[in-house]
Amino acid sequence: MTEDQKLNHFFVDGKKYETAQTALTGAEIKSIAGVAANYQLFLEEEGDKPDKAIGDGEAVNLTERVKHFFAVPPATFGK
Repeated sequence: MTEDQKLNHFFVDGKKYETAQTALTGAEIKSIAGVAANYQLFLEEEGDKPDKAIGDGEAVNLTERVKHFFAVPPATFGK
């Protein structure tokens, strides 16, 4: 990494991670954070907007604002 490259920060379940990449897929975010592949990843939205489910192949831009994600085990859906 060069000096002029900016690190982008994001959080998963309250823990901070850094990457030089400007976007990551849901699968990449889970891999970096050590989240099990079968967990569902959600992006916390601002204000009253509902949180957004992030698919494994869906890219998330990390440059707009610091993103906060949380992972949910698959057994919690539909209960």
